[in-house]
This record gives sequence, structure tokens and C-alpha cells, in this order.
Amino acid sequence: MPTGLTVEDSPIEMLLKEQGTLQTPVSTFSAKHENATIAPEQAQFYKQLIPLSKPSAGEQYAFKVDLDRCTGCKGCVSACHSLNGLDDHETWRDVGTIHGDLKGASYTQTVTTACHHCADPACLNGCPVLAYEKDPETGIVRHLDDQCIGCQYCALKCPYDVPKYSKSLGIVRKCDMCHSRLAEGEAPACVQACPTEAISITIVNTQAVMDASSSGAKFLPTAPAPDYTAPTTQYVTEREIPENVVAGDRYALHPEHAHFPLVVMLVLTQLSAGLYTFALISSDAAITHSARLIAFVAMGIGLAASTSHLGRPLGAWRAFLGLKRSWLSREIVVFGAFSGVAGAYTAVGFFDAIPESVEFVLGISTVVSGLLGVFCSVMIYHDTQRPFWDFPVSYGKFFGTTLMLSLSAFLMVTSIVGQGALPLLGVIALIVFSLMKLVLEATQLRAASQSEMAPAKKSALLMLKPLKRITRARYCFGALGILSFSAAALGALPVTLSILGFSSLLVGELLERVLFFKAVAAPKMPGAYTS
Repeated sequence: MPTGLTVEDSPIEMLLKEQGTLQTPVSTFSAKHENATIAPEQAQFYKQLIPLSKPSAGEQYAFKVDLDRCTGCKGCVSACHSLNGLDDHETWRDVGTIHGDLKGASYTQTVTTACHHCADPACLNGCPVLAYEKDPETGIVRHLDDQCIGCQYCALKCPYDVPKYSKSLGIVRKCDMCHSRLAEGEAPACVQACPTEAISITIVNTQAVMDASSSGAKFLPTAPAPDYTAPTTQYVTEREIPENVVAGDRYALHPEHAHFPLVVMLVLTQLSAGLYTFALISSDAAITHSARLIAFVAMGIGLAASTSHLGRPLGAWRAFLGLKRSWLSREIVVFGAFSGVAGAYTAVGFFDAIPESVEFVLGISTVVSGLLGVFCSVMIYHDTQRPFWDFPVSYGKFFGTTLMLSLSAFLMVTSIVGQGALPLLGVIALIVFSLMKLVLEATQLRAASQSEMAPAKKSALLMLKPLKRITRARYCFGALGILSFSAAALGALPVTLSILGFSSLLVGELLERVLFFKAVAAPKMPGAYTS
């Protein structure tokens, strides 16, 4: 090293000192704005769209939608679809429209919607296998894919049409607010993709949301009432929203999914429960034995059909996990018990050595568990808060099927085994019960004349227009069953006509249950004009 120079004066150290005095573009920008007396021109574009801190105790994340900024471009829909790798026809975020008349001028507003991460989520409360959880720190309602069995009950429970079934995976999926991105301080896909910053994430007080929802506070015009699930999404606007505003798809008539496995399951389990009841009170051993066999076969077919409705049937054994809060879980457990005692009750008929007291106890247990299972079926659909499935109507339909269809089956067995005329009182009772059930169903058609497009009117119009062939066939088969048993009671070919009568009533009840699913007006967020 030359004389007079130190290590600190070496070329490397001198270069490093020089570099330390240089200002990078970022540091120059920061220095200028740190001491600026006025906000920079572009400040409006770098405001925070997600909270800088996590929710405190009693708080949670929530979507906030500025309706004045939403243009309906569907950039949020595309971003969500791409980031989450959804199926072609699967969406976790949708864009709808509301419109009306405001002081003589036309009013139209596009609305972006996704999961509302409710304070009291119906999807979570209804899941039989606990495949949903509400994060205790963020309040995000997450779906646990590995727990899901694909029963789709959450899709029926949610009034906002949020959970979507993936046929390729056999499970339901939904928006999780991109929780993994939020955990790293990044905005969800929809928030980041919106070109007008109409969507943001905010923090709300969960209890305040619950109180506001239960007190009748407004959520979003044309959207389902918030008192059922307490949605946390905030919709804000500085524009006045007219009182007569309606959803873009208000008048659309689109039948829902038929759920054929559930159609078969409901009708046959109700037939089985009722037929076991008649078998228990019958004094004729031959008729009782035959009735038990038919009831057992019907039960077996019905319960087997129900498993085909599941995307992952091998996980159905976990249905007991939701017993405390899910009516579907209760139905599965009760019908599981019903199948066990019903099988034993049917089997003891083949053994003369079984004491009558044991057989009687098994019979009572079978009837009680069967009817309790039918009641659970009623509550499953009543609990969805859909007017078409209100308790009185669903109760009348399900127990009407239990009584009427099982009585027709019992009369058919009586005719076949006895090789004689049918009991007149039994046929009269069957005719009365059948007519009562047809009248109950017909009362729902009267709503078609209502002035407002309420859910009841939409269901009536669905049955009278897109589903009119099924509706006509349902009443025709019901009438044919009544006429067949009436003729059989008069002594004309009792065996043949009783078989025809039972078969007609069975087909009629299957068609009624198809209408039960397809004609329901499902609640949802506002849709587009073409939806």
C-alpha cells in the first residue's frame, strides 16, 4: 500500500462512500413528499383498500362496496375466477342490476356481490359435517374442502346464493375473501382488480351488525332481508335509491334443480314410515308380514338413492358431527336408527320363537323413528326460510304423502293377500286424504293472481308455465289413483285396480316432489336482466 494511504482510503471504500451519498428515485420521491405542504396530485390513487391492522376482539373483516363507483365491468368476477381456478360455469362473485324510477327519471345501478361473511352464517349452521368455520380472528367464513361431503344443503340454506357446487370435485366451494392474501397484507383479487376501486375491505363490529340486522336495518334494496344471517357487507352510495327499485331478474322464471335422488328418498322413506305404522296396527299376520317387506324395500331404495346425491358419499358417516345445529344431520342420524330397528322388526316376522313383546317394542321403535325422520325432513326445508317450503305446507305435503301413499300401499297388499274386495272405509279414507293433499297443493297455484311478484307468485307461475307439463301430469296421476281405488272398492278387478291405483299415486307423489324442488323461488342477490 502506498505511503500515506490508509485502508479507509482504498478505491473500494471510496466507491462505497460515494454510493452512500447518491439518491435513488425512490428515496428522492420519499424525501420530496415527506416535507410537502400539500398532497401530491396522484394521492387519490394510492389510498389503502385494505385495513392497516387486523380486527380487534369483537370485530371482523367485511366487504365494502361503493355503488357509485361500480360500473358493472365484471373485472372482479374475472379476477376471482382466475385466481381461484374455478370451473367454467362456477363463479364466487357476480354482478347484477337494480333499476327503478326516480322522480320521473330512469334509475339503474349495477351491484357486485359475493359472500357476505355473515355474523350468523346459515351455511355454517346447516352443514351436517362441520365443513364451515368462522375464523375467530378475522371473522371470515371459510369452507373446509376436505370436510365437505357435497350434500349441497348449505346452498339451500344461504339466502344469497353464495355456495357453488363443483361437479368435478364433488364438493361445494365459496369465496373466502382471499384470506391468504389478506394475511400477507395483500388485497383480495376482486379488490385489486376493480379499476374504479368500488370494492374494499373494512372492519366492522360483529355485534353491531347482529343488532342492526335484527332491528330491521336496511341492507341492500331487493336483496333478501338481513335478519336471517346478519350479512356484514356494506353497500354505500351518495345517490338516492328509489323506493320502487327492483332487481334486474325479478321477473325471470328459471326452475331450480330437481334433486332427483332426494325426490326418491323423501317419497319412499315417507311411504316406508307410514306403511310400518299400518303394519303395526294390523291384526292380519299375512298382511302385516307383506306390508313390512314392502316398507323395508322402499326404505332401502330411498336411503340408497339419497347417497347418490352426495358428491363424496364415503364421508357421510361424519354426519353426526352437526347434530346440535343441523336438521340434515338429525335426519341422517334418525333415519340411520330407523333403518336398523326397521330391519330388525321386519326380520322377526320370519321367526316364530321371538316373543310378541319384543316384536311389539321393535314395531313401536320403528314407527316412532320413522315418523320422527319425516319430521326432520320437514324441518330441513322449513329452516331454509323459503316461503314455498314454509312449515305448514311442507308438513302437510310430507305427512300427507306418509298417510295417503302408505294407506294405498296397505290397501293394495290387503287386496293381493286377501284376494277379495277392499274395505270400503279404507278406500273412502284414502280418497279423502288424497283430495285433501291435492287441494293443499292447488292452493299454492292461487298466488299466480297476486299483483306483486312475490316468491309465492313466482313459484305459482313456475308451475303454470315452464313446469306446466309436470304439474298437469301430477294431477292426472293423482286423479287416476283415486278413480282406480274407487272402482276397485266397487268390486271390479280389485287386485289389478289396486295395483294400478297405488302405482298412479306413487308416480303422482314423485312428480309432486319434483315440483317441490323445481318450483321453489330461491332467494338471491340482484341478478342481471338476462339471468
